[in-house]
Amino acid sequence: MGRLYYNVNEPGKACILSGNEAVARGALEAGVGVVSSYPGSPSVQIMECLAAVSRERNLYAEWSINEKVALEVAAAGSFSGLRSLCIMKADGLNVAMDFLTTLPLSGIGAGLVLVVSDDPGVHSSVKEEDTRYLAPAAHVPVIEPSNPQEALRMTRWAFEVSEETGLPLMVRLVTRICHARATVVPGKVTQRDAKPLIADDARFITAARFHPVSHRRLDKAKEIFEESAFNHYEGPDEASLAVIASGVSYQYSLEALELLDLERDVGIFQVGTIWPLPEKKVLSVLRRFRTVLFLEEIETFLEDQVRVLASGHMQELSGLRLCGKRSGDVPWVMKSRGMGEMDPDIAIEAIAGFAGRETPGRIASGRFKVSENQEQQLPVRLPSLCAGCPHRASYWAIKKALTLDGRGGFALGDIGCYALGVLPTGYETIRTVHSMGSGVGVAGGLGNLRAMGLRQPVVAVIGDSTFFHAGIPPLINAKTNGSQYLCVILDNETTAMTGHQPHPGSGVTAVGEPAASVPIHEVLKGLDIPFTVADPYMIGETVESILALLRKDGLNVLILRRQCALKAGRRSGGARVYVDEEKCLGDLCGCDRYCSRIFSCPANVWDEEKAKARIDEVICVGCGVCAEICPGGAIIVEKEG
Repeated sequence: MGRLYYNVNEPGKACILSGNEAVARGALEAGVGVVSSYPGSPSVQIMECLAAVSRERNLYAEWSINEKVALEVAAAGSFSGLRSLCIMKADGLNVAMDFLTTLPLSGIGAGLVLVVSDDPGVHSSVKEEDTRYLAPAAHVPVIEPSNPQEALRMTRWAFEVSEETGLPLMVRLVTRICHARATVVPGKVTQRDAKPLIADDARFITAARFHPVSHRRLDKAKEIFEESAFNHYEGPDEASLAVIASGVSYQYSLEALELLDLERDVGIFQVGTIWPLPEKKVLSVLRRFRTVLFLEEIETFLEDQVRVLASGHMQELSGLRLCGKRSGDVPWVMKSRGMGEMDPDIAIEAIAGFAGRETPGRIASGRFKVSENQEQQLPVRLPSLCAGCPHRASYWAIKKALTLDGRGGFALGDIGCYALGVLPTGYETIRTVHSMGSGVGVAGGLGNLRAMGLRQPVVAVIGDSTFFHAGIPPLINAKTNGSQYLCVILDNETTAMTGHQPHPGSGVTAVGEPAASVPIHEVLKGLDIPFTVADPYMIGETVESILALLRKDGLNVLILRRQCALKAGRRSGGARVYVDEEKCLGDLCGCDRYCSRIFSCPANVWDEEKAKARIDEVICVGCGVCAEICPGGAIIVEKEG
């Protein structure tokens, strides 16, 4: 991607790009001037690509404190006459919705494009959310690419439509488009000459009286969408079956027709402009077929729109059969994973069923053929905290302290690497996982129930980036209302889950320049909330700190500070950790493989040949926590140098 960015005088030269890189390239070709985001998989690389060339392209790039602020920063760029791009994942759109719903009423300046990435299959999220349903509520048009080339072209086009309609325009991505790689033919990068300026007569005001104006803007978008080449039909002029698909499901449909040899018998209509629906084009397809099959991710947004459209033309569409998830002809979830992600197997089975074809033998998603008549499920591999991750030590200490306290206390959490605290890798320590900051908010609610008889200690666990994003307001609320609980802030000095992006406490900007740092403990000082700082690697001391804080009245905070193990790496002055084979008694110890089975750091392994514990020195970061918890003292920490 670097060569493509810097070799801007070679438009038309094919290259391999991911969907995320293609979106970034499309924004550059459109002459983007402002880019803002909060880190969120699967679209985090878009911002990283643009930040990497921000100096050369003279654009402003910012990792914002949360998605609402990110959209406000992008809107500021638009108001000042600079084309602006805001990137977030589906969860983040919920945070930004309050502001987003005002923009169609106030209007914008230069083109404002909002890229939102859904995560069908929950690869890096806690839920599947279909953001297409939020577009009508916000009165914001939405389009969806089906491959990286379309991602580039749609992003570039989105700025034009945004300016023509006076509306922000949403580009919906999904995981399989964000991370897919394909041949892309780029265009020319636009040199941005505009200078930011708010004109004397510029007004961007939200008021109820502007509601009709937003609908007129949407009508304009609908006219443009009707003529868009991103909505197109391919296949025979007459056939018994047509597939209507959007996004990556369109590609799966093409693959299914090729494998089933139905390319001359079944038609496919791709809807690239999802909302407002291009009704005239859709009706032209409905009039030509007896059966229409819908394939889309995650919910039935497209299917439902077409059903409503068809209901208004019942007489001329008499006998038309509409099939999809609503009719039970397409499964709501993947059979292998129980998720709403579409895959080629679902497309093949659905189309083959309607066409009367046998499903061909093929490698299926999540399964492999052992013999002609036998399939074997691939082994399940649960997500795990990295070797040496300070969160593992933190959860160990929290779990042990709650057990020693003996009052039935529990811990609550939310989104981030530390959400793995709900799984065995985090000892199933946390009981709740909802949205960012929700663990702190729920703990605040429970902490107010002591007067009603709640005696169990409550612990809220939150990461450092999440603290800045959504943790401060619920802490203020807890202090104001006299809530009693312990908030544990896991400070690993970065936004680790999405690739180590900076946050306000990191002291660096999106482009790597030094920035004013906002230390967490200084924020707590300003709020007059008592806090303690500890090192999670020091297990014994951390357990004692937690026990002491659980028994204190009021709201208390424990900052467990230790740099992310992946970011820190093995530095000089670190330690070598190994197992003393004479001290390790193996299964004769009676610890039931405490280090590898219970503590379960990936660097703690079992040597089957020697029947003893072993440290995998390739991935061990030398934290030494396992040595502290080994009941036999068989794990040795040897300081280097």
